[in-house]
Amino acid sequence: MTAGDEDKRGVEGYLLRFYVDEAATQHGVLLWEWLLIEGNRLGLHGGSAFRAIGGFGRRHTIHENRFFELAGSNSIEVEFVATDEEEQRLLALIRDERIRVFCTRIPARFGVINPDAGDAAGEGLL
Repeated sequence: MTAGDEDKRGVEGYLLRFYVDEAATQHGVLLWEWLLIEGNRLGLHGGSAFRAIGGFGRRHTIHENRFFELAGSNSIEVEFVATDEEEQRLLALIRDERIRVFCTRIPARFGVINPDAGDAAGEGLL
């Protein structure tokens, strides 16, 4: 294997991050949970949700996760690793559902270190 071969391994795609209010809902389900359910249904490689401990948004109001604060004022970060095709399906669904959400899109190369027989061809990394 040459040094150039290492650069060609793995799958090219994107890391998508959505920042949602922890109390926001879609069709009666918390939005962060709805995004994970739909990402899974669409066949994305994986997704996770993370609760923020603090931050601010476009209104520049600082929110912190403190013991005595009421729930519902912080953000949840929902993150997906997706190929170009998977990303397009997810974004099309969000547009069709008319969900207003802040999103980042970061180019990524991803895969499995030491893949086994259950991993798709081309997903090996390193």
